[in-house]
Amino acid sequence: MKTLFHLLARVPLPLLHAIGVVLGWLSFLASPTYRRRFVDNALQAGHTLRQIRGSVGESGKLLAELPRLWFGAPVRLEWDGAQLIDAARQRGRGIVFLTPHLGCFEATAQGYAALYGRITVLYRPARKSWLRELVDTSRERPNLVTAPTTLAGVKQMLKALKAGEAVGLLPDQVPPAGLGAWAPFFGRDAYTMTLPGRLAHQTGATLLLAWGERLGWGRGYTIHLRPWTAALPEGPGAAASINAAMEALIRECPQQYLWGYARYKAPGPGR
Repeated sequence: MKTLFHLLARVPLPLLHAIGVVLGWLSFLASPTYRRRFVDNALQAGHTLRQIRGSVGESGKLLAELPRLWFGAPVRLEWDGAQLIDAARQRGRGIVFLTPHLGCFEATAQGYAALYGRITVLYRPARKSWLRELVDTSRERPNLVTAPTTLAGVKQMLKALKAGEAVGLLPDQVPPAGLGAWAPFFGRDAYTMTLPGRLAHQTGATLLLAWGERLGWGRGYTIHLRPWTAALPEGPGAAASINAAMEALIRECPQQYLWGYARYKAPGPGR
């Protein structure tokens, strides 16, 4: 599988995205469970399939572009709001980037690592051994460090923030049981991680919202940065504020949100 990814990494990004559109629609048409979840999640957020049908192909692009992002040459990146990073770095208290399953979230971390320095990204290890090995080795890029969704990973992120570094999380990812709280997400309760609030309160780090817009015709990505403007309560109350911030980002470009993600599932056992 790793050899195949290395070969695909040489394919031009426009062609990979074209393949991804086909894969996205094949998955949508072939899997009733995926299709039902996709449509239900979109309707929950107030979108009909007609309004966001482009996101079916965008979901496929998310998979097809991975070989290039993991093993290929750097992609073209543009920045929207980079001054927010500059201001946060001047504070010297670390940065917590919050990024939903919107656009290309791999590009946001890679872009920061290439331009600014070390960033630690929280990720959930794959269950299957062959896939876990592929994912664990694929993100080995300069200044890009991964931390698992375990207590050891949380300690790793705290250490990075206390050193003035950056960390990145996908706060619309369902955390293990005991590491989150139930809070509304587009009007329906979803189990939401409270870790971003704990990291910010314990270290004084700056919270920034970020997402990577996938540009048409394989032209690259634009990393959009937004300031955190809401109050962030300590404890479980932070989950509602985090979900509201993620909703605002998703409304910027609902066509690139991963509507097929099982956002409302019950959490698995914690570790």
